[in-house]
Amino acid sequence: MVRREPSLFIRLFVLIALVLAFGAAVLMTAAWYSAREAADEAYDRLLLGAAYQIADAIQVQDGQPEIELPVSAFELLALSDRDRIFYRVLDPAGETLTGYESLDDPAAGAQKPDKAVVEDARFGGEIVRVARVSRRLDDPQMRGEAVVIVAQTVEARRALARDLTFRSFILVGAMGLIAIGGMIFAVRRALAPIARLEAAIRQRDPLDLTLIDVSTPRELAPFIAEINGFIERLRIRVELMQQFIADAAHQLRTPLAALEAQVELLSGDEVAPAGRKHLARIQSRTRQLSRLTNQLLSHAMVAHRERAIANSAVDLTELTRRALDAAIPDTLERDILVTLHAPPAPLIVSGDPVNLAEAIKNILDNAVRHGAASRLTVRLLARDDRAIVEVEDDGPGIARDRWARVVQRFGSPSSDGKGSGLGLSIAAEVLAAHGGALSFVEKGTFGFVVVMSLSHNPAEGT
Repeated sequence: MVRREPSLFIRLFVLIALVLAFGAAVLMTAAWYSAREAADEAYDRLLLGAAYQIADAIQVQDGQPEIELPVSAFELLALSDRDRIFYRVLDPAGETLTGYESLDDPAAGAQKPDKAVVEDARFGGEIVRVARVSRRLDDPQMRGEAVVIVAQTVEARRALARDLTFRSFILVGAMGLIAIGGMIFAVRRALAPIARLEAAIRQRDPLDLTLIDVSTPRELAPFIAEINGFIERLRIRVELMQQFIADAAHQLRTPLAALEAQVELLSGDEVAPAGRKHLARIQSRTRQLSRLTNQLLSHAMVAHRERAIANSAVDLTELTRRALDAAIPDTLERDILVTLHAPPAPLIVSGDPVNLAEAIKNILDNAVRHGAASRLTVRLLARDDRAIVEVEDDGPGIARDRWARVVQRFGSPSSDGKGSGLGLSIAAEVLAAHGGALSFVEKGTFGFVVVMSLSHNPAEGT
């Protein structure tokens, strides 16, 4: 059992989609970090601006540092209405002038930095962003560095980061959809040569054994070469089969005909009664062998032509007349009244004239040899879109329980040993190949009927 593989389009689509999804995930991760950095940078500037304003408000009076907190500093931080603000101002001695004493100095215990410091910290169980700036006091009564620490919760900056990330997500999503649409278009365009090749092979006539000539990319050239190689090998085998059938027909029919003629000549000589009995058996077996050989070759020819010959318009009436002439020999041992009923206009069907003639001849031959006692009637009819050939004889007919077997090869040879069981099976195979059917009508008042049914083309017969 051949395992069904997904199409190239699905494979390419899934692989490229996975690459795009991975790229989108990387971009979204980078967008999130970039948005956080942008939000931190924007709010850090506000935080440092407020801290510098507070530091500028520190004054030395009578040798003591004093400060009057500027309202503008808190108004700047109040632009973020989601966050809370904490501050602490330290004098040069490290004592708290104002603010929250529990707010730690980010640079405590380390060398006092000359530059401002901004970093994350925790205060009151919350994550805050802390800015530390210092201001050097050069008053004659007090020298040293005053420190300003301002902290702010991070809700606003996280909201800004999420908003920036969401916008990036919208942009990446839109670009992803455009990329997927472009990918589908590009993949279909890239796979178009495969579709053209598939259509060229699918639309070829089953009898066409010429090499495939389709413009394809370089990648498909080895595939085309292998298909053409297979077609060439198949064509050679078909030709050998045709030659074999022709040779077999010639090599077998000729000596059989000569043997049958020799036996007929011996039957006219004086032969002892016991020898004549044996001679009659030889004559019967020779005829049976000749008939079986002819039918086997006919079956091989029918099977070959079914796959190798194109259909054409066939006049079923003329074909039946010729088959009737060939099936009723002038030297028939008994008198049979043969009647043909045909419509005045040609009865046109589409098919192989040789195979159809062989099918009709086999049915007629079967009726003459094993059916008709004194009467054989052939009727050609056109019913709706079907062409019907009815062969009726006044013989015993075929029992209903044998109908399914008689259309099978060697399924039901005649009880007298004269039939091979191939005639009706050949006719049934020919009709099936032409979209028709072989059926029977049980013997009634007039006789047993074999019915051939084919598609009728009335337009071609007008």
